[in-house]
Amino acid sequence: MKVLVAGGAGYIGSVAVEELLKAGHSVVVFDNLSKGHEKAVHPEASFFRGDLGDSERLEEALEGCEAVLHFAADSLVGESMRDPGKYFKNNLGNTLSLLEAMRKKGIGKIVFSSTAAVYGEPENLPIREIDRQVPTNPYGESKKMIEGILGWYEKIFGFRFAVLRYFNAAGASERCGEDHAPESHLIPLVLQVALGKRDFIEVFGEDYPTADGTCVRDYIHVIDLAQAHVQALEALDEKSFTFNLGNGLGFSVKQVIEAARSITGHPIPVKMASRREGDPAVLVASSEAIKKTLGWDPKHPGIESIVESAWLWHLAHREGYGE
Repeated sequence: MKVLVAGGAGYIGSVAVEELLKAGHSVVVFDNLSKGHEKAVHPEASFFRGDLGDSERLEEALEGCEAVLHFAADSLVGESMRDPGKYFKNNLGNTLSLLEAMRKKGIGKIVFSSTAAVYGEPENLPIREIDRQVPTNPYGESKKMIEGILGWYEKIFGFRFAVLRYFNAAGASERCGEDHAPESHLIPLVLQVALGKRDFIEVFGEDYPTADGTCVRDYIHVIDLAQAHVQALEALDEKSFTFNLGNGLGFSVKQVIEAARSITGHPIPVKMASRREGDPAVLVASSEAIKKTLGWDPKHPGIESIVESAWLWHLAHREGYGE
């Protein structure tokens, strides 16, 4: 298929482009580069720089496409609490613009990058797709609303969609890695200490009811994540579906730091801080449904392989994409 990847210059989107190309699809990257990097755009992909709200530019990029992978969104929980309007305008409004452009071009297949933030505080662990959705921030609410809109586009226009909910993408491919400014994710922050860019890593709370007292989160290798998107795309002919993507176990903050110490050989000093408001002790998702239905088989489930791939990328790209 010819596939448009919205947000294809971003962290997850750029790796998804790699996996699409490996699977034999042709790719159009659509990105405004507000968070993505032009150097992350694969040379075998066509590139359209533009905003999803620009219908004319978007329809031009969609010419000849048969499906869409949609990664373009604002995704910082804290920022969404400070500026909810930005999240509803960008995430919800721009997705509507994309869906309408797809409809005009006769394209009815979309894989949507959602989030486990749609669940809010978990009632069960690991979280399953049937669990109650009560988002605790505008970011999660915006994604939940989009999921509902996709259901209506299926009912009214016959769209087929795959909603994929996940927590923490991590790791890197050989070509593409994580380069945010400012950085807010644990693994690249820990590796910045090993690279000499930070003096220590701050850990928020060590008195949680977990094995080592620190928060447990669900980390999934970005390549495994990207491959799930490709598999979901290729299964969209028959019906729509919604899946979680996770490892089902989770890793604690201390486990991540210990893995980084082992892989980098750096002591990685830690500075303890008080808990952050609203941080649940454990957040992990079950991905049994996608494994059973699509045969998805993560190749890099261990935290060591995730951290090692990120470390190798950062060693080769000490200034990120250098833009």
